Amino acid sequence: MEDNIQEMYQRARKAFDEVRFWPQEKVDEMVQAVAWELLKDDVRHKLGHMAVDESGIGNAEDKVNKIKNKTLGTLYDMRNTKTCDLIEENKALGIRKYAKPIGVIANVVPCTNPESTICCLALSTLKTRNAQIVSPHPRTQKTSFETVQHVRKALERIGAPVDLVQCIEKTNHAKTSELMAHCDSAVATGGAALVKVVYAAGKPAQTVGAGNVVSIVDETADLAAAAHKIRLSKVANNSASCSSENAVALYEGIFDDAIEALKAEGGYMCSTEEREKLRQYMWPDGTHLNREIVARPVKFIAENAGLTVPEDTRFLMVIGEKIGPEDRFSGEKISLVLTVWKWSDFDEMLERLEKILQFSGEGHSASIHTENDERRVKLAQRINVGRVVCNMPHAHANSGGWNTGLPTTDTLGCGSWAGNIFSGNVNWLNFMNITMLAIPKEEYIPTVEDLCGNYLKKWGKD
Repeated sequence: MEDNIQEMYQRARKAFDEVRFWPQEKVDEMVQAVAWELLKDDVRHKLGHMAVDESGIGNAEDKVNKIKNKTLGTLYDMRNTKTCDLIEENKALGIRKYAKPIGVIANVVPCTNPESTICCLALSTLKTRNAQIVSPHPRTQKTSFETVQHVRKALERIGAPVDLVQCIEKTNHAKTSELMAHCDSAVATGGAALVKVVYAAGKPAQTVGAGNVVSIVDETADLAAAAHKIRLSKVANNSASCSSENAVALYEGIFDDAIEALKAEGGYMCSTEEREKLRQYMWPDGTHLNREIVARPVKFIAENAGLTVPEDTRFLMVIGEKIGPEDRFSGEKISLVLTVWKWSDFDEMLERLEKILQFSGEGHSASIHTENDERRVKLAQRINVGRVVCNMPHAHANSGGWNTGLPTTDTLGCGSWAGNIFSGNVNWLNFMNITMLAIPKEEYIPTVEDLCGNYLKKWGKD
């Protein structure tokens, strides 16, 4: 049956009207029911393998584990939170805050995470009493559709309206645009090019940006531990995540030892000749990334680039030479290829990082392995990113994890730097409206001296 977007919206709206005034207990039961369905071993296994079989990218077991971690993490972040009726009261100010849902949300899902993105956002939108219609990526529409069927199965089990979560079965760009135009809000997880398309629909939207994570390693770091964490993040799901490191920046005093540590973790350093072969394969026209290398096994990339690498190779390394379009290795690669930079002065490295991110990845994230807190702080203060992750596998931390306080998500806002409305980790907090009820408080009118006193003492009233 042909998807009728307008009819899907009407069904979603009817389901939304049914739950919009549900009490917190009933909402939480609904959320837990959906989470349990997605956490079942057979469901996770089916969806994870289905995603790889359909798309040809990523690693099935990593996807199976990711569904579990993202579902549990999202559920954990929302535990004991209030999203219905009165959620906060400040008696001194006479303010009470009441949570309100948004309505029907269009969810544009990427092919890199066609299942886990739905897991995160279904839980978040249901927790806030919203309906959601998924627009899957054309490359993985069967996986996304099947994921939504499991969400609907859980809703039906507890008597909740199943049309709270729907999915376009046969997707295309026209249907996605029509969906966003009909819905009350949108959330879109994908490349930077998607941002303009989403905002063109004229609806409030949460969007993301390109990732080009650079992980700085200095002389205070435990090199073996840092290399291990970088490898864990880099190879996860064959580097399908925009949060996997695209580059490392090694202090010159530990450069050789750090390279050896990365080699011990399965890194293979390409020669100048091999680097050129790899460049020609990855950017055949010199500009556009060969989509066939995205999240593919390292053996596939090496063979197709004409490289001979050891059997135990887990990722490829190339030396960074220039920043910008003249050296595409300085940008996002979404593959098991790691660019290596050398630095001697930290401030100069930050200037270089600014230029790298201005070329690709501004607003997303950065990483550092150091015991020097001054450098951590300087990185966070100086660089225009939404997240700075310290001494952790970056892809396992910046979008939430069990060893970080960052909220669990598959959708990373990149702020105004990437044309986004939000620079944090998109979660349930982004899908609520709030009404503030104000009653009179004790009146207090400040004097000019109260508010400008320090200035007046120094400069006078002239």
